Amino acid sequence: MRVVVVGFGVQGRKRASVAGADLVAVVDPALADADARSIDAIDPSRYDAVLLCVPDAAKSELLTSLLGKGKHVLVEKPLILESESKYREVEALAAQTGTVCYVAYNHRFEPHFVRMRDVLASNVLGRIYKCRMFYGNGTARDVRSSAWRDSGTGVLHDLGSHLLDTIDFWFGHLDHQFRVVSARRYENKSFDHVLALGDGLPDLELEMTLLSWRNHFQCDVFAEHGSVHIESLCKWGPSVFRHRIRQLPSGRPEETAMTLVQTDPTWASEYAHFKILCGMGRTDLGKDRRVGACLAALGAQALAPST
Repeated sequence: MRVVVVGFGVQGRKRASVAGADLVAVVDPALADADARSIDAIDPSRYDAVLLCVPDAAKSELLTSLLGKGKHVLVEKPLILESESKYREVEALAAQTGTVCYVAYNHRFEPHFVRMRDVLASNVLGRIYKCRMFYGNGTARDVRSSAWRDSGTGVLHDLGSHLLDTIDFWFGHLDHQFRVVSARRYENKSFDHVLALGDGLPDLELEMTLLSWRNHFQCDVFAEHGSVHIESLCKWGPSVFRHRIRQLPSGRPEETAMTLVQTDPTWASEYAHFKILCGMGRTDLGKDRRVGACLAALGAQALAPST
Protein backbone atom coordinates (compact mmCIF):
# COMPACT_ATOMS: atom_id res chain seq x y z
CA MET A 1 0.00 0.00 0.00
CA ARG A 2 1.27 3.46 -0.90
CA VAL A 3 0.61 6.19 1.66
CA VAL A 4 0.94 9.93 2.08
CA VAL A 5 1.32 11.57 5.48
CA VAL A 6 -0.59 14.85 5.74
CA GLY A 7 0.60 16.93 8.70
CA PHE A 8 4.21 16.30 9.67
CA GLY A 9 4.15 17.17 13.35
CA VAL A 10 4.80 14.79 16.24
CA GLN A 11 2.11 12.31 15.25
CA GLY A 12 2.83 12.57 11.54
CA ARG A 13 6.49 11.72 12.09
CA LYS A 14 5.53 8.64 14.11
CA ARG A 15 3.13 7.52 11.38
CA ALA A 16 5.74 8.09 8.68
CA SER A 17 8.30 6.05 10.62
CA VAL A 18 6.12 2.94 10.83
CA ALA A 19 4.89 3.30 7.24
CA GLY A 20 8.47 2.82 6.11
CA ALA A 21 8.74 1.89 2.44
CA ASP A 22 4.99 2.47 1.97
CA LEU A 23 5.52 6.23 2.36
CA VAL A 24 5.57 8.07 -0.97
CA ALA A 25 5.16 11.70 0.14
CA VAL A 26 4.81 14.10 3.05
CA VAL A 27 2.41 17.03 2.95
CA ASP A 28 2.62 19.96 5.34
CA PRO A 29 1.71 23.60 4.67
CA ALA A 30 4.31 24.93 7.09
CA LEU A 31 7.40 22.84 6.23
CA ALA A 32 9.65 24.04 3.43
CA ASP A 33 11.13 20.56 2.92
CA ALA A 34 7.77 18.78 2.65
CA ASP A 35 6.99 17.20 -0.71
CA ALA A 36 3.93 19.43 -1.05
CA ARG A 37 2.00 22.09 0.83
CA SER A 38 -1.39 20.57 -0.05
CA ILE A 39 -2.60 17.05 -0.75
CA ASP A 40 -4.16 18.40 -3.94
CA ALA A 41 -0.63 18.88 -5.28
CA ILE A 42 0.05 15.12 -5.08
CA ASP A 43 -1.05 13.08 -8.10
CA PRO A 44 -3.83 10.76 -6.81
CA SER A 45 -2.42 7.91 -8.88
CA ARG A 46 0.68 7.92 -6.65
CA TYR A 47 -1.04 6.81 -3.43
CA ASP A 48 -3.73 4.52 -2.04
CA ALA A 49 -4.19 5.92 1.47
CA VAL A 50 -3.54 8.96 3.63
CA LEU A 51 -2.38 9.13 7.24
CA LEU A 52 -4.17 12.31 8.31
CA CYS A 53 -2.42 14.07 11.21
CA VAL A 54 -3.94 17.55 11.09
CA PRO A 55 -5.75 19.85 13.53
CA ASP A 56 -9.36 18.89 14.22
CA ALA A 57 -10.90 21.78 12.28
CA ALA A 58 -9.37 20.52 9.03
CA LYS A 59 -10.40 16.87 9.32
CA SER A 60 -13.98 16.90 8.03
CA GLU A 61 -13.29 18.62 4.69
CA LEU A 62 -10.17 16.57 4.01
CA LEU A 63 -11.95 13.32 4.85
CA THR A 64 -14.77 14.06 2.44
CA SER A 65 -12.34 14.95 -0.33
CA LEU A 66 -10.07 11.95 0.15
CA LEU A 67 -12.78 9.33 0.56
CA GLY A 68 -14.53 10.80 -2.48
CA LYS A 69 -11.34 10.20 -4.48
CA GLY A 70 -11.33 6.55 -3.39
CA LYS A 71 -8.51 6.91 -0.86
CA HIS A 72 -8.39 5.10 2.48
CA VAL A 73 -7.81 7.39 5.46
CA LEU A 74 -6.32 6.84 8.90
CA VAL A 75 -7.22 9.97 10.87
CA GLU A 76 -5.73 10.85 14.22
CA LYS A 77 -8.13 10.84 17.16
CA PRO A 78 -10.57 12.21 17.99
CA LEU A 79 -12.95 12.61 15.07
CA ILE A 80 -15.44 15.25 16.16
CA LEU A 81 -18.02 15.99 13.48
CA GLU A 82 -20.79 18.54 13.76
CA SER A 83 -23.73 16.13 13.84
CA GLU A 84 -24.85 12.52 13.93
CA SER A 85 -25.82 12.79 10.27
CA LYS A 86 -22.30 13.90 9.32
CA TYR A 87 -20.81 10.69 10.72
CA ARG A 88 -23.33 8.73 8.66
CA GLU A 89 -22.48 10.77 5.57
CA VAL A 90 -18.81 9.83 5.98
CA GLU A 91 -19.74 6.16 6.44
CA ALA A 92 -21.97 6.27 3.35
CA LEU A 93 -19.26 7.92 1.25
CA ALA A 94 -16.73 5.30 2.34
CA ALA A 95 -19.18 2.51 1.48
CA GLN A 96 -19.88 4.08 -1.90
CA THR A 97 -16.19 4.33 -2.81
CA GLY A 98 -15.09 1.09 -1.13
CA THR A 99 -12.74 2.95 1.18
CA VAL A 100 -11.92 2.86 4.87
CA CYS A 101 -12.07 5.72 7.35
CA TYR A 102 -10.30 4.58 10.50
CA VAL A 103 -9.95 6.80 13.58
CA ALA A 104 -6.62 6.01 15.23
CA TYR A 105 -6.46 5.21 18.95
CA ASN A 106 -3.08 3.55 19.30
CA HIS A 107 -3.53 2.60 22.97
CA ARG A 108 -5.89 -0.19 21.87
CA PHE A 109 -2.69 -1.97 20.79
CA GLU A 110 -0.91 -1.55 24.12
CA PRO A 111 -0.23 -5.18 25.25
CA HIS A 112 -1.64 -4.70 28.75
CA PHE A 113 -4.75 -2.95 27.37
CA VAL A 114 -5.41 -6.05 25.26
CA ARG A 115 -4.76 -8.21 28.32
CA MET A 116 -7.23 -6.15 30.36
CA ARG A 117 -9.88 -6.54 27.67
CA ASP A 118 -9.40 -10.31 27.66
CA VAL A 119 -9.53 -10.62 31.46
CA LEU A 120 -12.72 -8.57 31.62
CA ALA A 121 -14.31 -10.61 28.84
CA SER A 122 -13.45 -13.89 30.59
CA ASN A 123 -15.74 -13.02 33.54
CA VAL A 124 -13.10 -14.33 35.96
CA LEU A 125 -13.60 -11.14 37.98
CA GLY A 126 -17.34 -11.56 38.31
CA ARG A 127 -19.30 -8.37 38.77
CA ILE A 128 -17.24 -5.27 37.94
CA TYR A 129 -17.72 -2.53 40.51
CA LYS A 130 -15.40 0.30 39.54
CA CYS A 131 -12.81 1.32 36.98
CA ARG A 132 -10.63 4.34 37.57
CA MET A 133 -8.00 5.65 35.20
CA PHE A 134 -5.37 8.35 35.46
CA TYR A 135 -3.62 9.59 32.33
CA GLY A 136 -1.03 12.26 32.85
CA ASN A 137 1.81 13.84 30.95
CA GLY A 138 3.91 16.92 31.45
CA THR A 139 3.22 18.79 28.23
CA ALA A 140 1.45 21.85 29.62
CA ARG A 141 4.21 24.18 28.38
CA ASP A 142 4.35 22.53 24.96
CA VAL A 143 0.59 22.87 24.58
CA ARG A 144 0.69 26.50 25.69
CA SER A 145 3.14 27.30 22.90
CA SER A 146 0.69 25.98 20.26
CA ALA A 147 -2.30 28.20 19.52
CA TRP A 148 -4.45 25.42 18.07
CA ARG A 149 -3.61 22.92 20.84
CA ASP A 150 -4.16 25.37 23.70
CA SER A 151 -7.78 26.00 22.81
CA GLY A 152 -11.24 24.62 23.48
CA THR A 153 -11.38 22.03 26.22
CA GLY A 154 -7.67 21.19 26.14
CA VAL A 155 -6.72 18.00 27.96
CA LEU A 156 -10.33 16.76 27.99
CA HIS A 157 -10.31 16.60 24.22
CA ASP A 158 -6.74 15.31 23.94
CA LEU A 159 -6.30 12.69 26.66
CA GLY A 160 -9.96 12.30 27.62
CA SER A 161 -10.74 10.94 24.16
CA HIS A 162 -8.20 8.14 24.79
CA LEU A 163 -9.84 7.27 28.11
CA LEU A 164 -13.35 7.21 26.64
CA ASP A 165 -12.17 5.04 23.77
CA THR A 166 -10.48 2.69 26.25
CA ILE A 167 -13.74 2.33 28.17
CA ASP A 168 -15.44 1.37 24.92
CA PHE A 169 -12.62 -1.07 24.09
CA TRP A 170 -12.79 -2.82 27.46
CA PHE A 171 -16.48 -2.71 28.31
CA GLY A 172 -18.30 -2.19 25.02
CA HIS A 173 -21.04 0.35 24.58
CA LEU A 174 -21.94 1.76 28.01
CA ASP A 175 -24.86 4.12 28.57
CA HIS A 176 -23.19 6.03 31.39
CA GLN A 177 -23.95 9.66 32.00
CA PHE A 178 -20.67 11.45 32.65
CA ARG A 179 -20.24 14.55 34.74
CA VAL A 180 -17.31 16.87 35.24
CA VAL A 181 -16.19 17.06 38.85
CA SER A 182 -13.44 19.59 38.20
CA ALA A 183 -11.90 21.32 35.19
CA ARG A 184 -8.91 23.55 35.87
CA ARG A 185 -6.66 25.92 33.91
CA TYR A 186 -3.60 25.95 36.13
CA GLU A 187 -1.05 26.95 33.49
CA ASN A 188 -2.87 26.98 30.17
CA LYS A 189 -5.66 28.90 28.47
CA SER A 190 -7.48 25.61 27.92
CA PHE A 191 -8.10 22.98 30.60
CA ASP A 192 -4.93 21.25 31.76
CA HIS A 193 -6.49 19.08 34.49
CA VAL A 194 -9.94 17.42 34.41
CA LEU A 195 -11.69 14.87 36.61
CA ALA A 196 -14.91 13.24 35.35
CA LEU A 197 -17.17 10.53 36.73
CA GLY A 198 -19.50 8.11 34.97
CA ASP A 199 -22.32 6.87 37.17
CA GLY A 200 -23.51 3.32 36.56
CA LEU A 201 -22.07 -0.16 36.79
CA PRO A 202 -19.17 -0.19 36.70
CA ASP A 203 -18.62 3.23 38.23
CA LEU A 204 -16.07 5.10 36.12
CA GLU A 205 -13.51 7.65 37.28
CA LEU A 206 -11.41 9.39 34.64
CA GLU A 207 -8.63 11.82 35.52
CA MET A 208 -6.47 13.51 32.91
CA THR A 209 -3.76 16.10 33.27
CA LEU A 210 -0.93 17.92 31.50
CA LEU A 211 0.74 18.55 34.87
CA SER A 212 2.23 15.12 35.57
CA TRP A 213 5.91 15.90 35.12
CA ARG A 214 6.69 12.20 34.96
CA ASN A 215 4.39 10.87 32.22
CA HIS A 216 2.19 8.16 33.68
CA PHE A 217 -0.86 5.94 33.18
CA GLN A 218 -2.61 4.09 35.99
CA CYS A 219 -5.73 1.93 35.93
CA ASP A 220 -7.47 0.05 38.75
CA VAL A 221 -10.47 -2.22 38.24
CA PHE A 222 -12.22 -3.50 41.37
CA ALA A 223 -14.60 -6.43 41.10
CA GLU A 224 -16.44 -9.19 42.92
CA HIS A 225 -13.67 -11.79 42.75
CA GLY A 226 -10.59 -9.59 42.74
CA SER A 227 -8.97 -6.68 40.97
CA VAL A 228 -6.72 -5.91 38.01
CA HIS A 229 -4.27 -3.06 37.65
CA ILE A 230 -2.13 -1.47 34.94
CA GLU A 231 0.81 0.73 35.83
CA SER A 232 2.36 2.77 33.01
CA LEU A 233 2.52 2.30 29.24
CA CYS A 234 5.29 0.57 27.30
CA LYS A 235 6.66 3.90 26.06
CA TRP A 236 7.08 5.06 29.68
CA GLY A 237 7.91 1.60 31.00
CA PRO A 238 8.34 -0.63 32.71
CA SER A 239 4.64 -1.40 32.24
CA VAL A 240 3.09 -3.72 34.84
CA PHE A 241 -0.15 -5.72 34.79
CA ARG A 242 -1.35 -7.17 38.12
CA HIS A 243 -4.23 -9.56 38.77
CA ARG A 244 -5.24 -10.01 42.40
CA ILE A 245 -7.59 -12.80 43.49
CA ARG A 246 -9.83 -11.91 46.40
CA GLN A 247 -9.57 -13.93 49.61
CA LEU A 248 -12.76 -14.44 51.63
CA PRO A 249 -13.83 -13.27 54.10
CA SER A 250 -10.69 -11.10 53.91
CA GLY A 251 -6.94 -11.42 53.63
CA ARG A 252 -3.94 -10.85 51.44
CA PRO A 253 -4.89 -11.72 47.85
CA GLU A 254 -3.05 -14.08 45.57
CA GLU A 255 -1.31 -11.99 42.93
CA THR A 256 0.17 -12.56 39.51
CA ALA A 257 2.12 -9.83 37.77
CA MET A 258 3.56 -9.33 34.30
CA THR A 259 6.14 -6.65 33.61
CA LEU A 260 7.03 -5.43 30.11
CA VAL A 261 10.21 -3.56 29.32
CA GLN A 262 10.11 -2.81 25.61
CA THR A 263 9.74 -0.08 23.05
CA ASP A 264 6.27 1.17 22.18
CA PRO A 265 4.68 -1.44 19.85
CA THR A 266 1.39 0.36 19.30
CA TRP A 267 2.17 2.49 16.25
CA ALA A 268 3.39 -0.39 14.11
CA SER A 269 0.57 -2.66 15.31
CA GLU A 270 -2.06 -0.06 14.52
CA TYR A 271 -0.65 0.58 11.06
CA ALA A 272 -0.72 -3.16 10.33
CA HIS A 273 -4.34 -3.22 11.55
CA PHE A 274 -5.21 -0.29 9.27
CA LYS A 275 -3.79 -2.13 6.26
CA ILE A 276 -5.93 -5.17 7.09
CA LEU A 277 -9.03 -2.95 7.34
CA CYS A 278 -8.22 -1.42 3.96
CA GLY A 279 -8.32 -4.91 2.45
CA MET A 280 -11.78 -5.42 3.97
CA GLY A 281 -13.14 -2.05 2.83
CA ARG A 282 -15.53 -1.48 5.73
CA THR A 283 -16.07 1.67 7.80
CA ASP A 284 -17.96 1.84 11.11
CA LEU A 285 -17.86 5.10 13.05
CA GLY A 286 -20.36 4.05 15.74
CA LYS A 287 -17.78 4.16 18.51
CA ASP A 288 -16.51 7.51 17.32
CA ARG A 289 -20.03 8.93 17.40
CA ARG A 290 -20.32 7.83 21.02
CA VAL A 291 -16.94 9.25 21.99
CA GLY A 292 -17.72 12.50 20.19
CA ALA A 293 -21.10 12.89 21.87
CA CYS A 294 -19.60 12.23 25.31
CA LEU A 295 -16.76 14.70 24.73
CA ALA A 296 -19.27 17.32 23.60
CA ALA A 297 -21.41 16.83 26.70
CA LEU A 298 -18.42 16.94 29.05
CA GLY A 299 -16.99 19.94 27.24
CA ALA A 300 -20.25 21.84 27.60
CA GLN A 301 -20.25 21.11 31.34
CA ALA A 302 -16.64 22.15 31.76
CA LEU A 303 -17.12 25.42 29.86
CA ALA A 304 -20.43 26.33 31.50
CA PRO A 305 -20.19 29.38 33.78
CA SER A 306 -20.01 28.38 37.44
CA THR A 307 -23.01 29.34 39.57
